[in-house]
Amino acid sequence: LVDDRPDLHVLMVRRTSRLAFAADAWVFPGGRVDPGDQQSELERLCVGVSDAEASEILGVPRGGLAWWLAACRETLEEAGLLLLAGDPPAGFDLAEFRRRVRADESVFPDLLIELGLTLDVSAIEEVARFITPLGPPRRFDTRFFLARTPADQEPEHDAGEIVDWEWVRPADALARLREGRMRMIAPTVRMVSCLARYATADEALAVARRRLPYHRA
Repeated sequence: LVDDRPDLHVLMVRRTSRLAFAADAWVFPGGRVDPGDQQSELERLCVGVSDAEASEILGVPRGGLAWWLAACRETLEEAGLLLLAGDPPAGFDLAEFRRRVRADESVFPDLLIELGLTLDVSAIEEVARFITPLGPPRRFDTRFFLARTPADQEPEHDAGEIVDWEWVRPADALARLREGRMRMIAPTVRMVSCLARYATADEALAVARRRLPYHRA
């Protein structure tokens, strides 16, 4: 998630030191696509991009919207932010919504339907894919997405897997990395370095919307 504060800042969250992978590292909110994300009502929950369009962007035969749904769910779980399409209904309690999803992430799609909420996936651009090399027993195939943060919400981390959050200029994050004051894993460093090229969120999002071919490395 990016925002102008007043220049471009990116939201980063800090993982607890108790985790087996990337312990104590600063990362972006995110996680895996769960079975509950790959369900039949994706197009009812996600507006602005069809499943066929999402699948074409990702190069998968079907079910591409599951990645967008997972990105929204994980952003809510780890950073407390919900990328809604339009305004929520009167009386909507974001704090209670967070609490219920954090208690059981599988209820996310059902809660959206129950409350009449939809996700604005047209505002979320897929920008990169990282696949870890052969060798280690644990490997990852990871997509990165870019979106502007909701204007009327503030982050609130889960105090479990995530222990802190910060809006930071990409160049400042890289400086702190070099100084040993901010631990990041390689894909995060690469993405922060990409964001450091842009002065505003609009500039970064404009390039993302062009969907340029991947630069293989």
